[in-house]
Amino acid sequence: MMKKKILITGGAGFLGSHLAERLLNEGNEVICVDNYFTGNKDNIVHLLKNPYFEMIRHDITMPFYIEVDEIYNLACPASPIQYQVNPIKTIKTSVSGSLNMLGLAKRIKAKILQASTSEVYGDPKIHPQKEDYWGHVNPIGYRACYDEGKRCAEALFINYYRQNNVRIKIARIFNTYGPRMDANDGRVVSNFIVQALKGDSITIYGDGKQSRSFCYVDDMIDGFIRLMNTGDKFIGPVNLGNPYEFTILELAEKVLNLTHSDSRLVYKPLPKDDPVKRQPDISLAKKELSWLPSVQLDEGLKKTINYFRSFI
Repeated sequence: MMKKKILITGGAGFLGSHLAERLLNEGNEVICVDNYFTGNKDNIVHLLKNPYFEMIRHDITMPFYIEVDEIYNLACPASPIQYQVNPIKTIKTSVSGSLNMLGLAKRIKAKILQASTSEVYGDPKIHPQKEDYWGHVNPIGYRACYDEGKRCAEALFINYYRQNNVRIKIARIFNTYGPRMDANDGRVVSNFIVQALKGDSITIYGDGKQSRSFCYVDDMIDGFIRLMNTGDKFIGPVNLGNPYEFTILELAEKVLNLTHSDSRLVYKPLPKDDPVKRQPDISLAKKELSWLPSVQLDEGLKKTINYFRSFI
């Protein structure tokens, strides 16, 4: 099989590093770019000895020139704490970054995948969420820098496809967790695990009855690759996530049991515009990608807890 040359933006991030590892293991050449705003060199240092791996420090809001066969556009802060630090930068990464990567894909005739998000659905009025749902998003809220940035990126991708025949793929990612998550990114899984391992109080925002669906990182990466490898006819958007729904309280209880922690629960006000429910309908992914998550929450949490135990 011919070795493909593949570019991953945000390659030092949580998802990017796992994707790079998987693509290298499949015999490809991988080039990662990252400005390390939220990415971490520790995530990819074990790959540097591979002669078919290259790491480049670069911010995709600036033009980038390279010859590759495929592009996975993963660059963007993805947790509320991270993307609200510099909301203008977050918007620029989604919009200017996408324009630069789409322009590159157009010039070199590469296939390009956009890592979109379930946040395009906002605080949904339809449950579970299907790809034909347009969403319920506050365009001037504190989360809008991410929500609307990703929505604009999808619009850019679909119009580069329609106007310029760029070969695109759009994946809408639902909550993903696993080893190499940033311990301080504020996401609920990493928050709960770190707090439990340290013996700190577990922070519950709101009443804890809001729901999420949690997808283990290996399943998500498999979904990315299956989507990229589909023919040009299917472009998405397609939901990628685990359809099993849990309340935040149920997640907290699982983490406490698996860590054998005696941390107590403390309740704080729910952040503004925080979605009450989030669950993917993955019928389209099953049909078009033959994709179904295989790692259930308890198994994935054990692996993630073991990762955090190694340095906490």
